[in-house]
Amino acid sequence: MPRIYLAKGVYFTLRSRSPFRRLVYPLPDAATLGVHVTLDLAGRARFGPDLEWVDRIDYDVDAARAPLFAAAIRRYWPDLPDDALEPGYAGIRSKIQGPGEPPRDFVIQGPREHGVPGFVALYGIESPGLTSCLAISDLVLRLLSFSL
Repeated sequence: MPRIYLAKGVYFTLRSRSPFRRLVYPLPDAATLGVHVTLDLAGRARFGPDLEWVDRIDYDVDAARAPLFAAAIRRYWPDLPDDALEPGYAGIRSKIQGPGEPPRDFVIQGPREHGVPGFVALYGIESPGLTSCLAISDLVLRLLSFSL
């Protein structure tokens, strides 16, 4: 089993009507997709997530992080008004790469690796893994068929 690290990601929402009609993704960095824009079902803009390595699960959103978000957002929306952001929500994602480590792909371990028949473990599956979910499900079925 790979070592698991906890990464907290915070979102801020735009207080006013969104100027965006589509998603905006800046260039990613080594550990995240960057502070991007998503739209909720009501068309409100939310920005995030950022990345904060944590040792415990905590879903609080620190409003003092708003200036960091504003700076990241102004790289692709220079006209972001001051005080336009309000705390949104936070999530915790488990990662198999830690602070300062190079990006790692996800890990899939079947009965051959851990010796438990009928058990497949999937670690570190984030957006790229979700995009490949059908291929991953085929692999999981193959791994399970070998263990039955």
